[in-house]
Amino acid sequence: MSRDQALRAGAGGDTRAAAMSARAGIGAGPRKHAPEQRVPAQRRRIDADPEAVERGLVSLVLTVVELLRQLMERQALRRVDQGTLTDDQIEKIGRTLMALESRMAELREHFGLAPEDLNLDLGPLGPLLPYE
Repeated sequence: MSRDQALRAGAGGDTRAAAMSARAGIGAGPRKHAPEQRVPAQRRRIDADPEAVERGLVSLVLTVVELLRQLMERQALRRVDQGTLTDDQIEKIGRTLMALESRMAELREHFGLAPEDLNLDLGPLGPLLPYE
């Protein structure tokens, strides 16, 4: 039975076809929830622990900074390999990257995060940051 036939049968009084249509959701408008199934507004709110939110935010920010640090390091290595940097530039980039890595370690320690905590699992794509 096609959808149109089921709708016509339901409108014409064929209770069996109407019941089938109703079970399949054909011709029905938005479903209304019974009053006992509605979730009270108070239960829909997120119960967020401020410390957990802070830790999550710090973890996210440090993850982004670590990703950028690793990308800058790779770019610097490519430029060194290509020979497009002077010795002074290589030295300056090296010191800057070492200082940034050291500061990241301090921040991770301050917030009680391990390097693994800054890596996001992207499911089938694998981890965000390569394992070193």
